[in-house]
Amino acid sequence: MRPFFLLSLVAAIAAADLTITADHRDGIYAAGETVTWTITGLPADAAPTYTVKIGGRTVAAQGTLQPVEGTATVQTSLPGPGTLLLTIPTGEKTNAWGGAVVDWPRIAPAAPAPADFDAFWKAKIATLQTIPADPVLESVPSDDPRVDLWKISMANINGSRINGYLARPKGEASCPAQLVVQWAGVYPLDKAWSVSQARNGWLTLNILAHDLPVDREKAFYDSLKAGALKDYSHIGANDRNASYFLRMYLSCYRAADYLTTRADWNRATFLVSGGSQGALQAIVTAALHPAVTVATGDVPAGCDHAGASVGRAPGWPNWVAGATGAEAEARLKAAAYYDVVNFAPRVKVPVLVGVGLIDTTCPPAGVIAMFNQLGGPKRLVIMPTAEHVKGREPFQPVRNAWFLAARDGKPLPME
Repeated sequence: MRPFFLLSLVAAIAAADLTITADHRDGIYAAGETVTWTITGLPADAAPTYTVKIGGRTVAAQGTLQPVEGTATVQTSLPGPGTLLLTIPTGEKTNAWGGAVVDWPRIAPAAPAPADFDAFWKAKIATLQTIPADPVLESVPSDDPRVDLWKISMANINGSRINGYLARPKGEASCPAQLVVQWAGVYPLDKAWSVSQARNGWLTLNILAHDLPVDREKAFYDSLKAGALKDYSHIGANDRNASYFLRMYLSCYRAADYLTTRADWNRATFLVSGGSQGALQAIVTAALHPAVTVATGDVPAGCDHAGASVGRAPGWPNWVAGATGAEAEARLKAAAYYDVVNFAPRVKVPVLVGVGLIDTTCPPAGVIAMFNQLGGPKRLVIMPTAEHVKGREPFQPVRNAWFLAARDGKPLPME
């Protein structure tokens, strides 16, 4: 049991208006440069602990803050490329964070791609192409007189189906195409996610990551989330041929194939977009499918599965989590075939990526390592105060500007 005075201290800090600000507001530093975080809003009698970790994993500094009039500072530096994460506990299960990135263009992947990476995915796509796509469309109300909407289902490997919504502006004109892929979790699709893009002129396909209907009641998905699909990201994690992500990645490939065979695609622009697990799928699709012309991904998951081998935290789904010994080795070997850092060099089209410097779900070191491997034009939006969900607002206007430019066939805003 924790002493009472420690519990009281945590409660006091949690109730305070705590803010952490780096002296470089953009969070970007040169190698060896001192990083100074200023912490304000501390109770006068508080002396909270802090930890600074390199890559969100390796402890670089720790100690106790000594506030003066509610303010304290923490200083550290990093001699080479990497990220720093300052953590201050504010409750039993809550923290306040400060982030920094050092010499970011030189952050590299933790491990190389398998020698047979390309051969593996070529074979998987060839297997998919032996299965007729069998697209089945059902017209449904779009709730917008300017947009036509269908539920769509297509065949995938192992007898599974791909399910989603297809939307397009009413009329006969051809349109730029957009594939929208989903963040992690087990949930239905909201029609608005595809209808809103169709209203803006896109032929839009929004697909689920799972072989599930798109429009059942919440209890249906909650039951699966607690049962058969609980921790779905680790299903088959020790076998590259059985990973849950195999079906997911091939779903994206088939969805891209379907869009590019439609007569109402304009044959010029094909955008794939998503956030977190969706960003993972977007970048993978851009690597695998030759029709993709542009991709956007906010806080991409699935980066740097081997990060722990170089002392940094890997991104969701933390492929090796909970495994030890031979099981951990098998998982790490399988993970390499699904790691976004290994797809990145195969992407030759423009890509926009957002990264949060205090994101502990998809830590920034791995995301930036992936970004640095992208093989085409690229733009990185570094968000110094963004967690995985909160604080991502700086990415939205940039993404929207890319959408508009891509739709209209104009140069993408690269700066």
